[in-house]
Amino acid sequence: MNIHAIETLLTTVLTLASHMLEVFGAFIIVFAGTRTFIHFLTTSRDGREARLSFARYLVFGLEFKLAGEILRTVVVRSMAEVLILASIIALRFVLNLILHWEIHQEQQDEKNEKQ
Repeated sequence: MNIHAIETLLTTVLTLASHMLEVFGAFIIVFAGTRTFIHFLTTSRDGREARLSFARYLVFGLEFKLAGEILRTVVVRSMAEVLILASIIALRFVLNLILHWEIHQEQQDEKNEKQ
């Protein structure tokens, strides 16, 4: 096997793995959204627990999508692609931080109400 064949194989495998991780993240987010919506329709509670669970699933799904983007950085070939991937990773990182902050706030509010 020459170096070009190995590079092609590696690029193909990493691209496929990246797409699979993206799809897994999308499935998790769709599942969580559907589950939360059905919970919303079937119960008449305030929804705090459902929102907290949904936020956790969103973080979980975004972590899969972020992993896919990180794998994609291995096969980029131009500076423009690096900048686009860096901006996507930064946006997903900020979303993750916001969701973690929201989960923390919900947990604090729940603790304060119990006291």
